[in-house]
Amino acid sequence: MNVGDELPGLSVRVTREQLVRYAGASLDFNPIHWNERFASEVGLPNVIAHGMLTMALAGRVVTDWLGDPGRVLEYGVRFTRPVVVPDDGEGALVDFTAKVGEVRDDGTARVDITAKFDGKTVLGKAQAVVRV
Repeated sequence: MNVGDELPGLSVRVTREQLVRYAGASLDFNPIHWNERFASEVGLPNVIAHGMLTMALAGRVVTDWLGDPGRVLEYGVRFTRPVVVPDDGEGALVDFTAKVGEVRDDGTARVDITAKFDGKTVLGKAQAVVRV
């Protein structure tokens, strides 16, 4: 593992069905994730994906690459822009890429993750610290 190594990318379609399933699993039934009228009343362009769902999907880039999610020691992101999920059966396409940003002497490495929707970054400072 070397600084600059790129991990295999991941593209995921986030659909309204996934939002319903995630809401049930997380108990996050905020209407901005399922009710278009409510979402527009609070100034959103449409229903948006749960931030934690987007974060979890981004984490898959790292866990798929590692093959062992137990090697992820730390993981954090900042939510910078919502993923707008249309009610069209196709959903929103979110692209995830990552690269090794630092290899440390203690046998760990920092992986920097990029998540883009509609050509714009939706997560900031998305980073995982992993056991090499």
